[in-house]
Amino acid sequence: MKRLLAILCVGVLTGGTVKAQINYGTTGLMNMPTADMQKDKTFMATGMWLNHHATVPRWWYDTWNYSINVTIFPWLEIGYLCNGHKSVPTDYGNVSGFWVPGTYGKFVNQDRSFHGRLRLWKEGWWKEWTPQIVVGFNDGVNQMSASEATEVAYSTNAFLNRYFIAVTKHFDFQNIGTLGAHFTWIYSTREDNDLNDPAFGANFRFSLPATNWWRKAINGFNVMTEVLPGYTDVRENLTFDPDAPKYQANIGLTYNSLAAFSPKSTKRFEVEAVLELNRYKYVSVGIVMKVHLK
Repeated sequence: MKRLLAILCVGVLTGGTVKAQINYGTTGLMNMPTADMQKDKTFMATGMWLNHHATVPRWWYDTWNYSINVTIFPWLEIGYLCNGHKSVPTDYGNVSGFWVPGTYGKFVNQDRSFHGRLRLWKEGWWKEWTPQIVVGFNDGVNQMSASEATEVAYSTNAFLNRYFIAVTKHFDFQNIGTLGAHFTWIYSTREDNDLNDPAFGANFRFSLPATNWWRKAINGFNVMTEVLPGYTDVRENLTFDPDAPKYQANIGLTYNSLAAFSPKSTKRFEVEAVLELNRYKYVSVGIVMKVHLK
């Protein structure tokens, strides 16, 4: 973990045009969906090491994930995400005896989920000031009904299940950068992540005049902040803690050295390093790779 953190922090500092809801492997900020879309025919792959405060209560330990994602049309995106499961003597929900003792402490399985996004309205279609609107789901294939018992929430899939409608508007500042303002309504009926609440976020991507090396270097940064609903904590006995904070506030940044020093190359290929501070203090790191097929 320390080696991975060091490598990726170096990547952030030495190297964007980020549009990736990084922790879910789809487009957005960190945990918050936005109405941004990738370029048409973009293939995206992500890999993250996540602090347990960056994800849902099921992962009460630090974990990793990876994803693949394709923007089939300018208005349709689908993704596939895998989160690592660690073998432990007692797991989420105070469940014992599920994993083989000889594998304790190792990642031996994965949680698999599908994600989708559909653009309903493109930014500026009617008037210049009109925002972009997207609807979508995370882990929506094996959803769980709100009427199911709490104990089922510990054993069923769809740990990341939620639905959303997102609105995004961009504001350009000449020779400085672009500000993205984002509002999303998030809904889920999971017993351990019951949501019907708003989320707010913003990002700023620099675009200074490339007159010297330090301006070019700054242009690789994209800074993000978000405040969104989503439980992350468990009690000491590893059961869901409904009294824990429902909202989380996160900050982060990505760095794209190709966008900074070789912007023409980003027409086909991009690599972005990721650094997050969940709740402003818990570190998560990762990488995002994109291939633009069109």
